[in-house]
Amino acid sequence: MEHTRHIVEPESSLALPALHIVSPDARIAAGKALRDKVRREQHGRWNSLKGRADPIELLLKSDAGRLKKLIPIRYGRMLQSPFAFYRGSAGIMAADLARVPITGLKVQACGDCHLLNFGGFATPERSIIFDINDFDETSSAPWEWDVKRLVASIVLAARSNGLSDAQGRDCAISSARMYREHMRKFSKMDPLQIWYAETSAADFIASLPKALQKKVRRRIDKAAAHTGSEFEFPKLAGSVGGQIRITDQPPLIFHPDSTASLDAASTLKELFQTYRESLAADRRTLLDRYRLVDVAIKVVGVGSVGRRCWIALMMSEGNDPLFLQFKEAAQSVLEPYAGRSGYSHHGQRVVMGQRLMQPVSDIFLGWTTAPNGRQFYVRQLHDAKIKPLVETFDVEMLDVYAQACGWVLARAHAKASEISATISGYLGGSNEAFDAAMGKFALAYADQAERDYAALKAAVRNGRIAARQGF
Repeated sequence: MEHTRHIVEPESSLALPALHIVSPDARIAAGKALRDKVRREQHGRWNSLKGRADPIELLLKSDAGRLKKLIPIRYGRMLQSPFAFYRGSAGIMAADLARVPITGLKVQACGDCHLLNFGGFATPERSIIFDINDFDETSSAPWEWDVKRLVASIVLAARSNGLSDAQGRDCAISSARMYREHMRKFSKMDPLQIWYAETSAADFIASLPKALQKKVRRRIDKAAAHTGSEFEFPKLAGSVGGQIRITDQPPLIFHPDSTASLDAASTLKELFQTYRESLAADRRTLLDRYRLVDVAIKVVGVGSVGRRCWIALMMSEGNDPLFLQFKEAAQSVLEPYAGRSGYSHHGQRVVMGQRLMQPVSDIFLGWTTAPNGRQFYVRQLHDAKIKPLVETFDVEMLDVYAQACGWVLARAHAKASEISATISGYLGGSNEAFDAAMGKFALAYADQAERDYAALKAAVRNGRIAARQGF
């Protein structure tokens, strides 16, 4: 007897909705149309805007919630040079950028995209890549803001190194050109290709002048040979009364009096438990193989000074060290001007922004909330992190480095957004109008940063701001 096979059609309520897919050509056309709204040359304009907020007031406002005894160290570090001032004044620039023309296209932005927030670090597979490595200010914001912060930092770095403004401008233009050209390439890739794209150490070394390649390769190989915790342990810890403890190095590393109380032990337990829950199950299993030994505050960076930044020393059964950094996360400097983040927890905002922008991220990346409501994100402390020696760069090295930064910034913006083709359409394939505008803006805003730096020096002289130098 012949059997008839019945095909059951799915009910309409179970059918997937049709997705509205915009073609790359349509996005490119939309980007080109934006040139009528904001000409690419307009991005080069910067004048000290009428009614501009007092930069010193903005800095003082940003001190809210910081540890008061550390704030003078923040200003002492900012006084080192206009470039150091620029590193600590992302909030001032965010307020300025909110008043200049934009295309209206938003990406996952870094928020503090200066030269020293790029560098090398180890992937979970222990290879070294070059990418953005600081995301404290990340949030959804106009793509132009990251590019403008990057190019202005290039000119300030050039001036710090004694290079001419023409050389600094040309390096800024090179960075903008690489951003434009790579955004074009990424706009033609499928999403998975962009997600997997990364700039390996080999790629970076190959772009360097031949005379420098061997020296940089040795430095990278040395960093890759050890975990960050192995490298940091002799510098940060030692034996105290027969027990392993983090070594006090005041005022930059210290144990607050509160850490010795019973309440502190309970608080730490709760903090770690909340952090553990933010990790994937396999990372929890790995974390559980370590026990907490000690915690202390460690002063880091420039703009972060005064924020609560704890380092936690953990040890395995075999006495192998693991340093975790619990860094306080406050509202991004972008949010008052670009809109609130989609994450109410600022530690989670940093973690998710980092995962969206980097090719790969630290395996211990997570977030937590202290009982007092302060929010933190967590990562390993210096996992084979390689800082760029920008202060040693001649014009050739600065140009190569600036190009690499433009390249990885384009990838970071393209990875987490479907509008890379729209941005590319706006920028154009071979037209250098935007590149030239970025060179012009970089010079003008570097001048503004130097005026603001002079205002800080005056505020310290007249006692409006206390500064402690040498740290």
